[in-house]
Amino acid sequence: MLTIAIAGFGWWGSHILTRLQGHDSLRVVSVAEPNAALHADIRAMGAEAVDSYDSLLADPRVQAVVLTTPHMLHEDQVVAAAAAGKHVFCEKPLAMTVASARRAVGACRDAGVVLGIGHELRFDPAMQRLKALVSGGELGVVMHAEAAFSHNKLAGLPADGWRTSKDLSPGAGMTGMGIHLTDLMIWLFGPVDRVQAQVRDRTLGWPTGDMVVAQLGFAAGNTAHFQAILNTPHYMRFAVFGSEGWAEARYASHPDTPGGKIQWSLCRKDGAPQNEVLDWSDAVVANLTAFGRAAQGQGDYPWSDAELIGNIAVYEAIVRSSDSGETVRPG
Repeated sequence: MLTIAIAGFGWWGSHILTRLQGHDSLRVVSVAEPNAALHADIRAMGAEAVDSYDSLLADPRVQAVVLTTPHMLHEDQVVAAAAAGKHVFCEKPLAMTVASARRAVGACRDAGVVLGIGHELRFDPAMQRLKALVSGGELGVVMHAEAAFSHNKLAGLPADGWRTSKDLSPGAGMTGMGIHLTDLMIWLFGPVDRVQAQVRDRTLGWPTGDMVVAQLGFAAGNTAHFQAILNTPHYMRFAVFGSEGWAEARYASHPDTPGGKIQWSLCRKDGAPQNEVLDWSDAVVANLTAFGRAAQGQGDYPWSDAELIGNIAVYEAIVRSSDSGETVRPG
């Protein structure tokens, strides 16, 4: 059993505490939340409520921490966890710049602790199928990928918060949604070598914008494009096109919503599309479980340092490209 603590009890922190209730190998002992008005809710869910992150790091019971804090705090919090000898699972994005990502990753490697990342879609059943098809060469030479992850869950936020700030959350939907798509693309296709992006504000009046569109070129030779929109009903899709076939997944609900179905389609060369409905599975818990196993020495965690840093390099390049109107090379 790995004893963990959660830093932050907002939307995602409360979701993770809820999902881990009764887990057979992860036990949440405490939650750090500066807003004392939320402490009763934390205690009602069986965890101790504390005021500060430092309290978690000083607690000898805590073997690992889960960061569900604002992303501008992640770098220093990851480094502090590593210095305290705690394994650390960091919600996305890991950092805001390549330099910050390198510092966070390096601190964990130097301390010998596992660094987890909140990109649960690698554990999604459709994405697992897609990875097997691409890695096994069944789609032939990969030509292009298309992806979208959009919703309006946050559309009611005030325009002066950290999530809506261009300085604190540049790139519109990148920090909440697009960063998941670029992680999947790096996992499937390898390093990105060029980026072209646009950020626009159509409806919300947020300084960061309410939509981002990006086109990526990969070192392997293929291309991809994706969108992330912050003010439209939920829409999530991922498709890959190869010389021997194509595959597509369409999602009926957000990954945090149990019960949503996945429409899976596969079309091989000279054949007709084959359609299937896949059941929802809890990819968030699957990711945390893999992190916990790695922290207990029971297997490797399936992210390389290059992937962790490379995804932030792509994010930084998207922001630079959208600001300048130029094609940008990550790194």
